[in-house]
Amino acid sequence: MKLFKTYLIIVIGAFLMALNIHFFLTPNNLALGGTSGAAIVLAEIINLPVGALMLALDASLFLLGLILIGPAFGIRSVIATLILNGFVWGMESFFPVHQPISPDVLVQVVIGTLLGAVGVAMIFYQEASAGGTGVLAQVLHRYINVELGTAVLLSDVLIVLASAFLFGLQTGLYAFFGLILKGLLVDKSIQFFNERKEVVIISEKSEDIRGFIIHELHKGATVHSARGGFSEDDKEVITTILERKDFSKLKTYIQATDKEAFITVHSMHEIWGRNFRSFA
Repeated sequence: MKLFKTYLIIVIGAFLMALNIHFFLTPNNLALGGTSGAAIVLAEIINLPVGALMLALDASLFLLGLILIGPAFGIRSVIATLILNGFVWGMESFFPVHQPISPDVLVQVVIGTLLGAVGVAMIFYQEASAGGTGVLAQVLHRYINVELGTAVLLSDVLIVLASAFLFGLQTGLYAFFGLILKGLLVDKSIQFFNERKEVVIISEKSEDIRGFIIHELHKGATVHSARGGFSEDDKEVITTILERKDFSKLKTYIQATDKEAFITVHSMHEIWGRNFRSFA
């Protein structure tokens, strides 16, 4: 089930990226980096389909990913790349677009970049990449601790400069704006997908709540003693870290169990250690 969910998220992410490439970037000659941007530039020069050029570029770059990141990354990423290229190729074949869908390029940049950034983040969230400079970004992120969005930006600047030279300064400026926007949106989207809730609970029904967390939600909890500053009563404090859906279940349970419970909630974007991200 977990494996099915992983690849379902990859498929949806690749579909969103393909929508951006086919309907927003290619008709406007907007090369926002990545192998899609390089393919848009090359397609203007050698007159080959963007999807075919993306596949050729990705194949060579994945050799780098397999060597430096490892086979697990490579397997998921190869599948993600094939799905993305298949979507782009299929859209070119069955839903050809020969001119921009709107005269307002800026609106297309914003909407398309939003779709693409969410797609990139969904695939990164599964510890994979849809190829191209995403592989380079993962390498930079792993070995020199650069944020993924920033790494994508660094990897893509040269492609944007090439598009400005080939398609003109105005198109290049739109592409550069889209590239910056993509870097920001990728980081924000990754934070959204990685978000967890740190929940601190003080309740007279702490034993019941602790049991619900451990036996129903199958999550860990830390329990420590505290003393009320005003009442000086001894209290049991429960701290747990949950995904959004589990937090919703816990909140419903606490509301039904102890309406007088005191709860504080903090959003957490990076958690390292046992049962979360590995330090390795």
